[in-house]
Amino acid sequence: MSVAVDGIANIMVVGTGGQGVMTASEIIAQAALACGHDVKKTEVAGMAQRGGVVTSHVRFGRKVRSPSIPAGEVHVMIGFEPAESARWCAEVRPDGVAVVNTMRLVPPIVSIGLFEYPTDPIQTIRDTGVRVIALDAGALAKEVGDLRLGNTVMLGAAAAYLPLEPGVLENVLMDRFRTRKPALAEANQAAFTAGRQASATAADQSSAISESATASA
Repeated sequence: MSVAVDGIANIMVVGTGGQGVMTASEIIAQAALACGHDVKKTEVAGMAQRGGVVTSHVRFGRKVRSPSIPAGEVHVMIGFEPAESARWCAEVRPDGVAVVNTMRLVPPIVSIGLFEYPTDPIQTIRDTGVRVIALDAGALAKEVGDLRLGNTVMLGAAAAYLPLEPGVLENVLMDRFRTRKPALAEANQAAFTAGRQASATAADQSSAISESATASA
């Protein structure tokens, strides 16, 4: 992943209330701190407890002055919901990457008619030229044993694209569960591994799609 000239990494996490967006951004921030970075984080939650839009910015590097990512400067977008990911994809840099959960969770703004759910949100993101790593985190979480593990699956999927020392994100996640909810540690370890493996497969598919598009251009 290419970071900005000033050495700051800009990570955006998007989704809907109840998907664990804020927890995921907190874990990323803690991992960045563990790597010695200066870290700033901010969240915007619209009706977060009712399935509303939730976005979080995490910025880290040698010295971060503002928690808000400048427009169009997101290096990695982690999208917990495909339509929300498509809605925010213009914020991703051309050389950035979007790691997106394909499981749909229609937000209230669609139900009340303020936003039309896209026919193919993943393709909408790809059409911008941004590299997309798409996986069904919900299905993987169910395979591990609990749909609520979807946010851990997404952290595992995003791990390879975050400019952090190998293993630090996973260690921070596991330390959190061993301390707070030890009974859930093993399941979260499995979910993180499942996400990481699915991401590697999705990355291969993304490269194939890009090569096919280039050949037909």
